[in-house]
Order: sequence, then structure tokens, then C-alpha cells
Amino acid sequence: MDELALLDWKRRIFDLYAQIREERDPEAGWRRWCDVRDELFRSHPQTPIPAGTGFERLPYFDYDPALRVLGRVEPAERVTREIATSGEHPYSFTRFARVRFTLADEHALDLYWLDGYSGGLYLCFADATSGSETYGACRYLLDTVKGSDLGEQNGKLVLDFNFAYNPSCSYDPRWVCPLAPPGNRLAVPIRAGERYPLDAS
Repeated sequence: MDELALLDWKRRIFDLYAQIREERDPEAGWRRWCDVRDELFRSHPQTPIPAGTGFERLPYFDYDPALRVLGRVEPAERVTREIATSGEHPYSFTRFARVRFTLADEHALDLYWLDGYSGGLYLCFADATSGSETYGACRYLLDTVKGSDLGEQNGKLVLDFNFAYNPSCSYDPRWVCPLAPPGNRLAVPIRAGERYPLDAS
């Protein structure tokens, strides 16, 4: 049954991120993340990779410790927005805060809460690599509905861009994914995390 296969996928992802949050060495956690994702994408019934592509592994940038930062969360005016998706209909989110962080210069991204049942923190972004070195629409960093949660440290949000990943719609248009809203587009290149296009050879 598809529902039970999806439940198994979500359970594995939740377990994976729990292990990452417990890992003292961020790069070791990242390597574990890459290995588990490759195995799931290669063999799990819920893989977003279309059948018959000869998929072996996902393409990643090398781990860069400089792209793991702590973000300071600041309250922002609560605004409900219909965020465009890869499908025909938008999804409703509420922007509730901004997270500020430093990568050479100071940057900020909007934090959203999914308005649907159970809610969840959602943080995606586009950057100067989008459309060339990485997927053009956006990459995801945090999506707690699906288990993508890197935790907190010293009261700040862990933003390890090495864990940035492509939405499922980047592999197959049958998946519908929310895309990066205007406040989450960075002018700088983030050469970390999952690359694009997928090399399925």
C-alpha cells in the first residue's frame, strides 16, 4: 500500500534527522545523510526518481564547514501567504519570523509555518547558483512536516546549508512542491548541499 510505504519513508527520514542532531561531528552527520538518502532514492517504493533512469546516487557539493551557521530568529509581522507551487494550486503558509545569519555578510530568510493540519516549520531558498549549478526553483533546508529539522544550538537555529536538498518535483513533475517565495532568494552563491541536474547515467 502506498500509504504504508510513505509512512515508512517518513519514519526513516525522521530517524535520520534525529541521528544528525545527536551527532557531534556535523560532517559525519552529513555523510550519513548522503548515504541514507542515496539508499532511499535508489531502492524505496516512495522514491521520487522515475523508474528506469539507472539512478545510483545524488550529486552533492563537498562538505563545507563554513556553510554551517547559527541563525538568530527574530519575530516578524504574521502574514498569511499563498506560496506558488510546481502544480496548479498554491499552498497556504504564515510568515511568522525571520532568521538572520552571517555568511561573509549578514543575510536573512523568512520562516514560514504550514497552515494545513498539524503545521510545521518550512524554510526553502534560492540563491545565485539556482538554475545553473542547483535546481532553479529552490532548495529546501528545513521542512519539519517531513522530518527535516537540524535543531537548535545556544538558542539559535542550526542552518547547515550542506543539508540543502532538492524538492521532489525536481526529479519528476508528478510531485507538487512549494517554491521559494520572494523573501527567500539570496544574491550570493550557496555551493553546498544537493547539486543539479541529476546525473542518472
